[in-house]
Amino acid sequence: MLGTKVRRHRVPIAHGEPFHPPKSGAAECWQAHVAPVKSMGQVQWVIATLLDDRRVARATHNMIAYRFVDATRAGVQVADNDDDGESSAGQKLAALLELMGASDVIVVVSRWFGVTHLG
Repeated sequence: MLGTKVRRHRVPIAHGEPFHPPKSGAAECWQAHVAPVKSMGQVQWVIATLLDDRRVARATHNMIAYRFVDATRAGVQVADNDDDGESSAGQKLAALLELMGASDVIVVVSRWFGVTHLG
C-alpha cells in the first residue's frame, strides 16, 4: 500500500481473537486490530502493516476508524473512517470511538466471507 514503510512510524498492534458470530456459520469470521497512533504516518504504517498479512489483505472487508490529536497542528483532532464496502460500518466504528471519548487510536475490523452487511 505504501511501498516502503517508515520505521519511525512503528507502533504496537494488538490483534483480537477471531470471532465466528453464532448464527453466521463457520464461513464468516471477524477479527479486530487496534493500535495507538498520534500521526497520519502512524495510521498509514498500521494499515500497510496489517495489509502485509495475506489473511488480512484477503479479507472481504477491512473497516477502519481512527482518532488522534495532531500535536504538530496545535492540537487539532484528526478523525476518519473507511467502510471498505461494508455499508456504514466504518462510520459506526468512528461514532463509537467518539462516544467513548477515545483518542490516539486506530481500530481495524477484518471480516471474511458472509453475506449480511454489518451496517
